Amino acid sequence: MSYNTEQLQKMRQQYVARGVSNGNLNIAKSAKNATIITEKGEEFIDFAGAIGVMNVGHSHPKVIAAIKAQLDHFTHPGFNVMMYQSYLEVCKRLCEITAGDHDKKAILFNTGAEAVENAVKIARKFTGRTGVVAFNRAFHGRTNLTMGMTSKVKPYKVGFGPFASEIYQAPFPYLYQRPAHMNEEEYIDYTIHRFDQFFKATASPETIACLVMEPVQGEGGFIIPPKRFVEHVYHFCQKNGIIFVADEIQTGFSRTGKLFAMENFDIVPDLMTTSKSLAAGVPLSAVVGRAEIVNAPNPGELGGTFSGSPLACAAALAVMEIVEEENLNEKAEALGQKLEEYLTEQQSKHPYIGDIRRLGAMVAAEIVQSPESRVPDAEKTNAITKYANDHGLLLLSAGINSNVIRFLAPLTITDSELERGLTILTEAFNQ
Repeated sequence: MSYNTEQLQKMRQQYVARGVSNGNLNIAKSAKNATIITEKGEEFIDFAGAIGVMNVGHSHPKVIAAIKAQLDHFTHPGFNVMMYQSYLEVCKRLCEITAGDHDKKAILFNTGAEAVENAVKIARKFTGRTGVVAFNRAFHGRTNLTMGMTSKVKPYKVGFGPFASEIYQAPFPYLYQRPAHMNEEEYIDYTIHRFDQFFKATASPETIACLVMEPVQGEGGFIIPPKRFVEHVYHFCQKNGIIFVADEIQTGFSRTGKLFAMENFDIVPDLMTTSKSLAAGVPLSAVVGRAEIVNAPNPGELGGTFSGSPLACAAALAVMEIVEEENLNEKAEALGQKLEEYLTEQQSKHPYIGDIRRLGAMVAAEIVQSPESRVPDAEKTNAITKYANDHGLLLLSAGINSNVIRFLAPLTITDSELERGLTILTEAFNQ
């Protein structure tokens, strides 16, 4: 039975929980690369990428072929019941492509939040400690444990407590919003000092199992930490026996111009979580890291019914080939440069674009009331993203104050798709 757009929108209203948000109320019918076609035949340029999932683009032929080929054999014997090759291959490839020449192991799950939870479980088992440190403005998921690690209260946490105990949020640098009397180096010194004080005033290092850091804060507003801060945090963890976990769920698979964003900081994490673009839209996540740490839990203490789905594993293996064959690291940097140049031009016309920041193709524009005040302007940000979504461009905001426009277009986006998207965005800025 087929339905038209209005019928489907009514069905959503009647049967789907309102807790699921929709930035765009159109109905997707097909998608290819960076273009989504609706049930009405309208085309939308995708600058959202399903929130960072579609780095290789929608419906990549290699991914589709891999999934179809797997369907001819089986859909899910369950790795805990009987092993299959693709799960083993994904773990092998993840161990090979992640930084560091030490022995590694990996384990597969379904979602990013699941990966973070299991990284915490592994770290607790290995260290015998219980405390977990995340950061201000962090986002790690919507489960009970990861909500406690997530910083933004509305809409993610309010009314959902109590949260898991022994979770702490350390200070995280935000260069654009630093005090006016400090230059960048002074501010970095200040945030390093605050981080060290945190472990005197709030949490004791010997009780902390792991510290979880996004190399670039995603939902927090695409905040890029200074390299010196990241190095200090990493060395503090190494000195105090704290497992350093890199949350690469949004930053992974070439988004920042490196396969994984921590490579930009020359840091080799003890554990890493990845998901989103790992399997091009098929649910899959992973924890990968030092073999002796990953091996700490006993058989049966980790896993899940659908963890490491064969369809997702087939897609992931295709994604890893695409990243290499199509030079997605280079494409990410080229796309990021184009977006930065475009936004810089727009900033000269629209002073409310207060800050432009990027690492590779992880690009953001912060919208403020004025460049002098740097006061966040969520209302204007919402107006820009709404205009875009009403006129053929999928566009997302982010940030604790909901005043950051973030760009997560597929790294495979064509020049024509990019130009069409930027034309709509220009109209949105001009409104």
